[in-house]
Amino acid sequence: MPPVGCVPSQRTLGGGLATRACEPKRNEAALLYNARAQELIAAFNNNNSDVLVVFLDIYRILDDLMERGEEYGFSETTRGCCGTGTIEVTGLCDSRFVSVCDDVSQHVFFDSYHPTERAYRIIVNDIFLNYGHVLFS
Repeated sequence: MPPVGCVPSQRTLGGGLATRACEPKRNEAALLYNARAQELIAAFNNNNSDVLVVFLDIYRILDDLMERGEEYGFSETTRGCCGTGTIEVTGLCDSRFVSVCDDVSQHVFFDSYHPTERAYRIIVNDIFLNYGHVLFS
């Protein structure tokens, strides 16, 4: 799971409209879920030699994109590109219904939950860099 407490919608709903801070309890839940998933995957892999299940940590890289977005070339890391950038998601992010930002490549998030194509490219590159040896061996 990603750091869900820091995605734009959860900053708005859990972090407060004024400060829009990350909501730590949601991030703690995501970290706990990830830790348990890793334990289950390790146990499964220990008991199955024919199949390999791999845990891909997207929490770390997405957290880094939000925390150090400017180092990746992003100017907006806490709001989505669509509408107000605080709560709109998926189908509501249609230019027929709400506005979309002028330069989506400057945003980590397209809507209040999903990263932009540029952010996904960085995430996927990170996965290949950190897990490629496991995925392609």
